[in-house]
Parts: sequence; C-alpha cells; structure tokens
Amino acid sequence: MENFNYLSVEKEGNLGIITIANPPLNVLSKAVFHELEDAFKALENDEQTIAVLLTGEGNKAFVAGADIKEFPEMMGNVNMKSNVMEIHHILNYIDAFAKPTIAVLNGMTFGGGCELALTCDLRVAEEHSMIGLPEITLGLFPGGGGTQRLPRLVGEARAKEIMFTGEPVTAAEAYRIGLVNATAKTGEGLAAAKTLASKMTRYSLQSLTRIKKAVDEGLNVSLQEGIAKEADLFEEIFQTNDIKEGVQAFIEKRKPAFTHK
Repeated sequence: MENFNYLSVEKEGNLGIITIANPPLNVLSKAVFHELEDAFKALENDEQTIAVLLTGEGNKAFVAGADIKEFPEMMGNVNMKSNVMEIHHILNYIDAFAKPTIAVLNGMTFGGGCELALTCDLRVAEEHSMIGLPEITLGLFPGGGGTQRLPRLVGEARAKEIMFTGEPVTAAEAYRIGLVNATAKTGEGLAAAKTLASKMTRYSLQSLTRIKKAVDEGLNVSLQEGIAKEADLFEEIFQTNDIKEGVQAFIEKRKPAFTHK
C-alpha cells in the first residue's frame, strides 16, 4: 500500500483497515477526502481484500466533522457547487464500494464524520461515542449527503429531529433507532467489528458484492424493478466458480474453499 499523510491502511488476512489519522479530532479536509478515495481504490483492486473497516485514530473521535477552516473560501466561490460535488463523488464512491464496509465509531462522529459513516454498509459504535449532525448550529445544514442517507436509514421524522435540533445521540440511542448495528465497550469497537467482518469474509466476494448491489440499487426503484435486477444478478452468480464450489462442498459435507471467482 502507498504511504498516506492523513490515514493508514493495514491488511489482516482478508480484511482491510483504514484509520483516519488527522489529530486531534480527525477532521475531514479536502486532502483527507482524496486520500480516502485512494485508499479505498487500493483495497478495491486488492483481490485478497473481502471487507473493509474504517475508523479514526485515538479514542476522542471517529471524525469530528469537516475542516471548518476551509469553509470561508467556500463563501462567494463561483465554483462552490462543483467543489461540493467533487466531495459527493468520493462519498458516493465509498457508498457504492463493491465490498462490505464497516465504520467503527470510536468517539465523536459529527457532521461530515457522521455523513462518512453513513456511506458504509454497517456501523459499530463504542459506548462513549456521540453521533450527530450539528450543522444547524453554524447556520447551515448537512451538505455531505446527510439529508438523504440518514432518513433512508432511520426514517424521515427521526432524521429531521436530529438535523433540526443539531443534538447528538448516544451510541445506545443510535443502536435503538437503527443508526448503528452494534455497540461495544470503549476500546473494543475495532475488535467487535473484526468479529462481525469475519462472519462475512469466510464467504464468496462474488455473492457479497451482488447482495450489496441488489439491495442498494433496489432501494432506488420500484419493487418489480428491484426483483428484475435481483434476477439478473442471480443469473450472473450461477456463472461463477464459487457457486460450483459451494454446491459441491454442500454435497460432500465439507466447508467450501471459495476463490472469489
């Protein structure tokens, strides 16, 4: 893996781990966003990586938000929308990343940090974490996909309450409303996420990728269109080597040895 200035990338077997390291609070500057894109692309192209964990360095923050020091240059900038869409391009790429992703929230997860976490498939929050979209307190509103992804996850009214008030929720409350999939004790979030990921990485990436694609694309179309998309992907999976191995292993009463092809 290449060297990064604001994050690190490690491999543990079939698992890739990206850690944002921009102290003291791991805020998201343009440079961090571009390094995230490069890191995810490197892991996407790595045939041995089946799932990716994303977390922040230390225990104060996953990501405490966007780098507000960059906000003044956006005011009156005639290219502002194109600059914003450049960030959306990166967030959308992570959202559509072909492999399962888990965000490990290990502290403050505010603003752009929350929006980044929302692009991941699953979220594990350490019990001391606070999660929210406080943009309203600055006279603005979530501009990194928060107004779109949060309602799809927790429902319209709950999402509006979080954004209208700017008040964060605890890890326990986030779990109750379905914002996170699991909670863990402070310092144990990464281990919990690794355990969760291990339940996925034992399976075929061919199948995992198509599950993600079917769900994500199906949510944006009618039920019947979604069923048709599922049927297309189901036809594709029957052309893979892994389904032959999976069926043969079942018949022979052994564990399959998937090659992800």
